[in-house]
Amino acid sequence: MSNLSMAAAVVPSISSASSYSSSLILRPFKLLPATKPSSSSSALSLVLTCAAPSSKDARGGKRKPTSRRSKYGTSRRSTLKKSFNQEQVVFTAPVSHEPHVGIIGGGMGGLLCALGLEQRGFKSTVFDTGIHGLGGRLGTRTIVGGDKELIFDHAAQFFTVSDPVFGDLVNGWLAKGLVEEWKGRVGEIDAGGGGGFVPFPPIPPRYVGVNGMRFLADSLLSQSEMVNVVRPCWISKLEPFNGMWHLSENGKPCGQFDVIVIAHNGKCANRLLATSGLPLIARQMKKLDLSSIWALMAAFDDPLPIPFEGAFVRGVDALSWMGNNSGKLSKGKQSPECWTLFSTGAYGKRNKVPQESIPCETAEKVKESMLEGVEAALGMEKGQLQRPSYTKLQLWGAALPTNSPGIPCIFDPQGRAGICGDWLLGSNMESAALSGIALANHIGNYLETGGETPAAAEEFGIGLTTDFPPIQGHDIGQFSGLKNIQQPVQDALHSSVTVTV
Repeated sequence: MSNLSMAAAVVPSISSASSYSSSLILRPFKLLPATKPSSSSSALSLVLTCAAPSSKDARGGKRKPTSRRSKYGTSRRSTLKKSFNQEQVVFTAPVSHEPHVGIIGGGMGGLLCALGLEQRGFKSTVFDTGIHGLGGRLGTRTIVGGDKELIFDHAAQFFTVSDPVFGDLVNGWLAKGLVEEWKGRVGEIDAGGGGGFVPFPPIPPRYVGVNGMRFLADSLLSQSEMVNVVRPCWISKLEPFNGMWHLSENGKPCGQFDVIVIAHNGKCANRLLATSGLPLIARQMKKLDLSSIWALMAAFDDPLPIPFEGAFVRGVDALSWMGNNSGKLSKGKQSPECWTLFSTGAYGKRNKVPQESIPCETAEKVKESMLEGVEAALGMEKGQLQRPSYTKLQLWGAALPTNSPGIPCIFDPQGRAGICGDWLLGSNMESAALSGIALANHIGNYLETGGETPAAAEEFGIGLTTDFPPIQGHDIGQFSGLKNIQQPVQDALHSSVTVTV
């Protein structure tokens, strides 16, 4: 699949499958202005105006240098106490002649936002916490020991295509050899119903990163010229000062930016926004509900007697997916055989612990429960499954959204800040890509106006009051075209299925 003609043949051209028209992603949004909070809202009505100061005072003399430590930042630490009752930042000065956008989060949404901005002629810096590489949930773990190499996709397993804009993007990845069609047998096991493995038809095609999902993420910026990447970096503070956003990591300055993008979610994003001066965006982020899912990477010295490479599992509380990385990534040539197992969201919720420090007893309990879940799914007796020679457990504490506003991006023009991510449109890689592309074009249109208010605020405010209804999908995300696995995510999280093994 290294040539474009072959790539074009396998990506479907579906013009109406996306829940949000992709045509809106490629042209300026024509949206109503952002509404102010109602009188019943708990947010304060205070407004902070942040403008770049003149270099001269009223008498024409040189103005004394302004201290970097602003009164605004000091007062908020003592009074806001990480609540959402914070004053709104309002930038009034025009943006810089060469605007610079700071993007916090290097997953698919953040990376495509950066590439989209470059295509519009704007530079950006991507800050990511990844130690091993970029990608967020495009995670691939490689373990080398002696003459053996173990490779696991331990987050996103595969993706499908329904939107033509995303389809064009995937065609390009196919032509460059970054992704390929996964032709292994993938299907569903209904352990609770006593049924065996039921394979899915080959349509829609399923795609994977050629050398793992992280390889795709790391390759996206390989030819960019206007995107800088800083990692690992945990942006811990956003501060508006002199008409710009100043970002820092535990007191260490990380640069100043005309516009900022939040391209991640969960408790870290909420903590960052809680004292940012962006109450509208903070309130929207707070509406998001996220599942917790356990991932178990397990290597078996002997191939498992299983006639498939991937299966969604029903009826097993501790298991929702099992995928053969060796078959998917190494075409069965890898030994030992490496499998990725995912729990259900309900199991993850009940057994959630701080993911930074998982207690040993919890890790052992979860590992055994998930391995017993494999036995239950395959109809084996307890203890019949061969013991893995290697295991690694990870908790995705903020795994996937259970609700979504169904819009491609959120943008606050007064505060010059936006949000992108899969959770805005759904729960898959396609949604993340479309969100990043949409926000890049939206910010590009905004920057071309010079960013002066109030006209810009009336035209460019988007998603600041949208509700978040529940979404449907599997415990590990949405896959367009695989209709028989779709189910209300929140219903799955609140169900409790007990399987006797």
